[in-house]
Amino acid sequence: MSKVTVKKTAEAYFWITVGSILYGFVFDWFYTPNLIGYGGITGIGQVVNAYLPFIPIGMFVFVINIPLFILGWKYIGGHLLITSLYSMVVSSVAVDAFAMVIDFQPMDQTLAAICGGAAIGFSLGLIFAKGATTGGTDLVARLVKLKMPWMPMGKMLLIIDMAVVVLVAIAFGNLTTALYGFIAQVACAYVTDMVLYGMDTAKVAYIISDRAQAISDVIVRDLDRGVTVLRGEGAYSGSEKRVLMCAFKQKEIVDLKEMIFEIDKKAFIIVCNAHEVTGNGFKTYRKDEV
Repeated sequence: MSKVTVKKTAEAYFWITVGSILYGFVFDWFYTPNLIGYGGITGIGQVVNAYLPFIPIGMFVFVINIPLFILGWKYIGGHLLITSLYSMVVSSVAVDAFAMVIDFQPMDQTLAAICGGAAIGFSLGLIFAKGATTGGTDLVARLVKLKMPWMPMGKMLLIIDMAVVVLVAIAFGNLTTALYGFIAQVACAYVTDMVLYGMDTAKVAYIISDRAQAISDVIVRDLDRGVTVLRGEGAYSGSEKRVLMCAFKQKEIVDLKEMIFEIDKKAFIIVCNAHEVTGNGFKTYRKDEV
């Protein structure tokens, strides 16, 4: 195993550990003391713990996940299962450990639902981004993702977990629990997708200029970005136009504009947000990406 591979593996497990510990801490701080319904296997653990308090939530999650991991091994393979098993163990231990060490007090439920959901979403985003899950419905969502690769992970988890939130509300005998749980799940889904996909935001510029070739040359040479030439026609003039299309990073937008307007002060530019930009200069395609 090369040094680069070892470094990447160590970095991945570091962030998986951080995300898993954060997950356990946030769950004990925001969800449990404020009776906020949580989805997935952890939510079912809340239901069981409500009726059988002697069964710790973390231990319940660990035991129930065993058959799910056996099932997942067949369809996902070893790497994701190993990282997910590690994350599941760390997060389960964290949930029970923080509950024993710290006596978390209730707070305003709206604040707990929004902040807790966002923080859980952030922790899941870290874990998913490094090729792991926390088991349970996270693992189920990852399996479904194989058949529905276009579906964002956060939205998928939101759909799967809503039914469990209702069960938690029934167990606590409180409809408010479900409503706050819905708020938390929406916040969680939004932040999870933001961490996974929002940080991958790039820009696409469409440039219309009579000096298209000169602009194209300077972008390729000085910005080291590829340019695609599209053929267009002016609706009013009827003259042929060359439209340049260029994908670039957000931090490069100032340099790009300076290059263009130094060559042609009358250039027309349209800049759009772009996501999932894959290829040279951007991220590398991976078949098993989330």
